[in-house]
Amino acid sequence: MDCVFCKIAKGEIPSKKAYEDDKVLAFYDLEPQAPVHILIIPKEHIESAQDITPQNSQIVAHIFEVAAKLAKENHLDSGFRIVNNAGKDGGQTVPHLHFHLLGGRSMKWPPG
Repeated sequence: MDCVFCKIAKGEIPSKKAYEDDKVLAFYDLEPQAPVHILIIPKEHIESAQDITPQNSQIVAHIFEVAAKLAKENHLDSGFRIVNNAGKDGGQTVPHLHFHLLGGRSMKWPPG
């Protein structure tokens, strides 16, 4: 498998880690779209939100727990955004489930 996020999770490609445990890795985005822009990925390869099943869905809850912890650690007390893109038409560019934690500035809707 030639998945860049799997390689990052295995330590084959370096990243600036924000958090790691046995289930997930969180690291700073190389092209941040906000003062705080952290990617949170499961270490297990799940291609997209379209592939969440009853057998693997607990990872999403854990990712949101990690996001809340990181938001507190980064002083995002006035709010933050969590983004997940699913599939080509959803704007997913890396075929590995991931969530963007964005904060440190006021977010607009719809995003521009």
